[in-house]
Amino acid sequence: MNKLGLIHTSATLVPVFAELCEELLPDVAVFNIADDSLIKDVIAAGRLTPSVSRRVASQVIAASEAGADHILVTCSSIGDAVERAATLVETPVLRVDQPMADLAVQSGERIGVAATLPTTLQPTASLIERRASIAGKRIQLTAKLCEGAFEALMSGDSQRHDVMVAEALSKLAEENDVVVLAQASMARVVQQLGELSTPILSSPRLAVAYLAEHCRG
Repeated sequence: MNKLGLIHTSATLVPVFAELCEELLPDVAVFNIADDSLIKDVIAAGRLTPSVSRRVASQVIAASEAGADHILVTCSSIGDAVERAATLVETPVLRVDQPMADLAVQSGERIGVAATLPTTLQPTASLIERRASIAGKRIQLTAKLCEGAFEALMSGDSQRHDVMVAEALSKLAEENDVVVLAQASMARVVQQLGELSTPILSSPRLAVAYLAEHCRG
């Protein structure tokens, strides 16, 4: 892989993935496409709309035509559209949460999923269930929506957001073999929990590490 195209629904993710790529893919040229209207429209509609799906497809096509050897789409909420868009190009396309879902399935039968947005919780939970089916493994999935946490974060009350997420993660960790974060923005809260015997998985590093391991050459 000589060139990696990253597609984001928030410009705030650009430096996050730039740092990971510099660490794990130092010899790969990276370019970014960012459009926050995608996630804003998904949140407003409460679902993935045909309009958003078409725009995701156009961005995947644009990344392919820009010469990307691989494409990584960094938003879980548009995962279904990413999978459909992948059929339109010859360039391999990875949705950011697939390596995380596969690791969760490998890590245990009881899997907890946490999110602050229902539009992210459902796609992530569905992906884990599908990846478990492909792996031929039976799982017990518990999905937890941290209601009000996203609104608190958007209003500037990051402390309240972190407290709500921490409570949800602690409870899920007690009841499951592994916990999955449906949104990368929740990862910082893990640092506040101290040592846990239950692994908590976040998608960005796992996705870039997957590319580094499987997509070189």
